[in-house]
Formats: sequence, structure tokens, C-alpha cells
Amino acid sequence: MQTLKSIFYLFVTSLVIASCDNTPKHPDTLSTGTIDISADETYKPVIEEQLKVFDSSYPNAHITVHYKPESECFKDYFDDKARIILVTRQLSPAEKQLCDQKQIAPSSEALAKDAVAVIVNNSSADSLLDMAALKGILTGVYKKKYTVVFDNQGSSTVRYITDSLLKGQKLGSNVFAAKGNAEVVQYVAKNPDAIGFVGLSYVSDPIDTANTGGFINTIKVVAMLNDSTRRFYQPYQAYIALKWYPLTRDLFYVSRESYHGLGTGFANFLTSTRGQLIFKHANLFPLKMNIIIRDASVNP
Repeated sequence: MQTLKSIFYLFVTSLVIASCDNTPKHPDTLSTGTIDISADETYKPVIEEQLKVFDSSYPNAHITVHYKPESECFKDYFDDKARIILVTRQLSPAEKQLCDQKQIAPSSEALAKDAVAVIVNNSSADSLLDMAALKGILTGVYKKKYTVVFDNQGSSTVRYITDSLLKGQKLGSNVFAAKGNAEVVQYVAKNPDAIGFVGLSYVSDPIDTANTGGFINTIKVVAMLNDSTRRFYQPYQAYIALKWYPLTRDLFYVSRESYHGLGTGFANFLTSTRGQLIFKHANLFPLKMNIIIRDASVNP
């Protein structure tokens, strides 16, 4: 009888402990579950490649990516519509204060270095430009009247150009917005007097099996003057890494995940060797792996 009482007591005690267990149960883990994230549309080609490899490695993980202008990605972040966002800047001081108000514990990390590619029609004579000429084109005072095309009014590319190059000066009346990076490339390819600004992924040659950083042939990628070296550079990977190509920026993930869920799992994958190699093959410069850049001499 005493043994039966002891067993009964242990059974009841275990039920009470189980009923008092307030440990939160999360619907996803580092490698399983379903989540939504938002990504800057500029990076759609390379993020799609990342997802292909991630999905094949973790079949029980389901990530839905919403590609949007950068400004809308941040809106999704604060409206709790995206667990993580992939964007070209970190949170501003005002946004960090908003995180405190909303009890969000943000985390972020730079993943890869990217470039804004300046593209012109294949018939254009302007294949070499300096920053002063580029500024003149954007403000509408350049000697040749260009139609300037960006991907979207709220895009990271517009913000980057206005902040880094124009520094508060207004864009000219010759500046227009398309409906994405692919549309910018198509427009420039068809219009001799057009100049466009797009993410590097949209002009990298997808069949460049040698990974030499080649560009598509439907448009011409402009070489920009580096004021320090006084040489012109196109956005090749090594020139991005060394910042010789002047229009470079970083790609970040910004997370609001408060536990080790699928958002953290995907962010970890992007910083892993496999994720970094995918950035490398897309001609971005990976920031979480060691890459050696060697000088090469060419015999005449």
C-alpha cells in the first residue's frame, strides 16, 4: 500500500509541475517552421539563390520572402510582419528608440558588400564618368540631357545616391522611377538617352561560369573614376572589396526574433560558408569569410 501511495503521489506531483510549466512553446526552430521575411528588391536574384540551397538543406523550413522597396521592409519590421529584413542599412538612432518603445530586441549584421551599378545604352558614348558628372546628370545640369531611371521612389538605391552623392540636393525633373531593377535594365536597353541605377545582381552575367564578374551584354556598365587613384573602375568584385569602385554599400540582416527560431536559422545560414559562397558567386563581396585578393601582372 505504501508503495502504491508513493507512486500515486509522484504521479499527481508530476501533473502539477506540468500544469505549472509556463515555458513558451514556439512554432518554429532554427531549421523548421514557417515565417515571413522582407527583402530589398534589389537583392532578389541572390536571395532566391540563397533560398534554393537553404530549402534543399532544411526541407521542413518554409520561408516566404516579400521583395519590396527598402522603406517598406522597415515598415514590415516595425509592424511585426517580417521576422527579419534584408536591407542596406542598420537601424537609425530614432528607430532604435522605437524598438525600445515596442519592446523589440534588434540584432543585425553585415553580410556582403554590394555596388550600385550605373548603366547606359550600348550606343552611349558615356562609358566613363566621374562623380561630378554623375551628380550633374542626377540634378539635370549635365551637358547631355539624360533620362535617369531608378527602381522605385522608396528604394535603397535612391536613398543611397541622395545621401552619399547629392547630400541633400534635389534630384532633377529628368529623374523617374520604374517598377523594379529588371524594368530599369529593360528601359535603358531600349532607350539611347537613358541612364539607370541598379543593384549589381541585375547586371551580372548569370551564365558567367568562370565567375569572372562579367556583365550582361544588353546594356553598358559605366566605369566610375576613383578620385584617389585617378583611375576608372567598373563594379568588379575585387574593386568593390577594395572600395576602388566608389559606389559601394553593405547588405545587412536586421532581426527582431527574440528566440532561436527560423529567422535566426536563416541569418546563420547567410553568414555560414555556404551562404557566403553564394554571395561570392553573385559577384558581391562576402564579409564573413576570408578571401585573398592578389595582384596580377599581365605580360604584353
